[in-house]
Parts: sequence; C-alpha cells; structure tokens
Amino acid sequence: MASLDEGWADPARLYREGRRARLLLDAAREAAAEAVGCRADELVFTPSGTRAVHAGVAGALAGRRRAGTHLIVSAVEHSSVLHTAEVHEAGGGSVTQVPVDRTGAVGPAAYAAALREDTALACLQSANHEVGTEQPVAEVAEVCRAAGVPLLVDAAQSLGWGRVEGDWSLLAGSAHKWGGPSGVGLLVVRKGVRFAPQGPGDERESGRAPGFENLPAIVAAAASLRAVRAEAAAEAARLRELTERIRTRVPALVPDVEVVGDPVRRLPGVVTFSCLYVDGETLLHELDRAGFSVSSGSSCTSSTLTPSHVLRAMGVLSEGNVRVSLPPGTPAEDVERFLEVLPGTVAAVREKLGAPAATQTARAAGPDLVVDALGRRCPVPVIELAKVIGDVPVGGTVRVLSDDEAARLDIPAWCEMRGQEYVGEEPAEKGTAYLIRRTG
Repeated sequence: MASLDEGWADPARLYREGRRARLLLDAAREAAAEAVGCRADELVFTPSGTRAVHAGVAGALAGRRRAGTHLIVSAVEHSSVLHTAEVHEAGGGSVTQVPVDRTGAVGPAAYAAALREDTALACLQSANHEVGTEQPVAEVAEVCRAAGVPLLVDAAQSLGWGRVEGDWSLLAGSAHKWGGPSGVGLLVVRKGVRFAPQGPGDERESGRAPGFENLPAIVAAAASLRAVRAEAAAEAARLRELTERIRTRVPALVPDVEVVGDPVRRLPGVVTFSCLYVDGETLLHELDRAGFSVSSGSSCTSSTLTPSHVLRAMGVLSEGNVRVSLPPGTPAEDVERFLEVLPGTVAAVREKLGAPAATQTARAAGPDLVVDALGRRCPVPVIELAKVIGDVPVGGTVRVLSDDEAARLDIPAWCEMRGQEYVGEEPAEKGTAYLIRRTG
C-alpha cells in the first residue's frame, strides 16, 4: 500500500519523492535477494519471467562469445528457453538438446557429455512446468562449474517453494508463479559471470532491464514471495499428500491411465496423467463444466495439432493428458470431488469416441491387418488399433496408417501400456505406417 502512495516517483531521481521510491525499490530487492539466496546487487527486476530468461540467455552468450557459441539446453525446457535457443541457432550458434528419461529428468552425465570446448552456456530448469519433475540442478551445476561453463537456471516453477541449491551462475523467476502479481520477473547474475546486456539499455536495473520500474508490482512481488516462503514447508507437505492421493487413486478409478512425472522428486502441487482413448480437448471442456480448471499437453488441445514437447521428449502417452495444479490453500474436499467426477467424465468421453464412423477402417492385407486412420486425429488411430488387435493371432501384426503427428508418440506408448510389441514405423504412400506385433 505504501508503494501505491509513495512509489509513483522516479527512483532514479534525487528529490524527496524519488528517494522514497528508491527506498521501496531497494527494500524489495533486498527481500527478493534474501529469498533467492544471492546478493542484492546481483538481482534485477524485469517485466516478466520470459523477459528474464531472454535477457539472461542472450546476455550470457554475448558475454562469453570469445569462449564459443555452443548452447546446451534440456529437451523439456520452457518454451521461453527453447525459443531463445532457436534464435541463437538461426544466428549461427550451435545448440545441443540433452534428452530426458521417462520421468522427465535429465542426467548429470548427459550434461557432462554435451559439454564442449566452445560451450558458452548451459540452461536447466529447476522443475518441469508440465509434469512437476525436479531436476538435479546442484549436480549439473557442479559438472558445469568444473568445465568453466555458467549454468542458467529457470526457477519459475520452484522459487515459491524454496531456494535453488547448487553453484549455479544465473537464475530467472516469475512473480505470478508464486502467487505474486503478473508482469514482474527477476534475473540474477552472479558476480564474476561474464555478461553483456543486449539491445538498447539505460541506467536502470544495472542496464539489464531498461524502462521505468513498476514499483507497486515489484514491491508486491517481493512481499508475496516472502509471505509464501513463510508457509512453504507446511503447505508443501499438505499439497504433496493431496497430489499423491491423485497419483494413487486415478489409475485405480479410471482404467488405461498412465501417471507421468517422477513419483518422488516433484513439485508439491502438480500431478499429470494421460488417459487412453480420450480426446483431450473434450475432456478439458467436460471437467471445466464440472468446475475444474485443468490443463493438457495433448495435441488435440493445441492449435498446432502436435503433442507437448515435454511429453514427446519423455516418450509417454500424450492423448487425454490432464495436468492438475493445486495452488496453495486448495482444500482436500476439492480433490475428493475431482476424484468423484473424473471416472464418469472419462467414461462419457470414451463412449462418444468408442465407435467412430469409418469406411474400410480395417482390411486384411497379406500377413498384416491394416488400419487406415489417415485424416483422423488423436485419439482415433489408437482407438482403431485397440479395436482390431484381438483380430490377429499372437505373433501377427497390425499396420496403422496415420498422418497425425501424435500417433508417433501415442502408438508406442499404447504398446508399452498394453504389453504389445512396437516394431517401428515405415514411410507410406500417405502419412506413416506404424507396425505393431501382437504378443498376447
């Protein structure tokens, strides 16, 4: 409230009102730095978390251009990091994407293997924004430090729960992720890290975030971070019990469900699962009508008709994907009601998709049974595969023809869930042919 009354002036000016505004800005910076675990003069405020990432990656790469132009990112980074990597690559730089395991975690050894003599910067999120998996930041930071390469950590998802451990070099965060106001981010650049701000600058925020500071929002961001941290330990334990309840009971209540993400090393309030034979967009609409606001990484909820890059990198089922986020304060009663509503909702969506109209969907073709799913979108190719797999003898094969990008991920995931052998894919006259062998 004080920042609204006294923070209207320019904190860069020396008159009385400007000095008052400067005091508020300095106090907010001190509070945020204490929460992050850095020096106050290492932290600047930005207009958003995305801008913090963009400025951090670009500035670190420019500051170390003499070392080289090689950038390392994980395959499951937030789009703000991946988009920056694309721009860097388009400008002549090189980028290595480090793969993840089926839980969405990277391995420190994989980062060590990706390091080169010309590596200028490595990036790694503290926790994944879609599946909640926490990354081994401290171990990766140690590997990078030994090689003399700075590590930038996107800490947007985890900063409200605690400090990011390890000897990282740069860090980005976003206030709205911890319950603060939108339009405020923070960027930390440790002392000794070579950094060259890009684009036009001015004297504000050490030249790293030009423009007049939104002082009321900055003060609110620092105050909210301190407030949520004071309750973080107790609330994390409570939410972790609720998400564990969802992880355990959803597969028992709904058949053909895959819960994704690390079961232990994960954010307290995020749980993600995917349902076979379900249209993700329809499922989200039905849950919304029941009063639940959830998200999805399914291709059928995307304008690009491609599955989430996170789910694709993990190699898990994408169709019918549901991402549940429990904000601090979520009552247990809401979780119980969600678990009551979900089975009937999934069953209703599956019933609608159970008998899709098709002409000559399946036909005998030599030793194979061919499923023609060309022109049909997720989850229809998998539904048609499931309907005919019992029509071939054990050892026989089904060839699914599809031009849906999600099929490349969902058919192998279906095979793993149902104990069938995924042989591979082949080019076809139209689309792609996916070959599945019945094992039982």
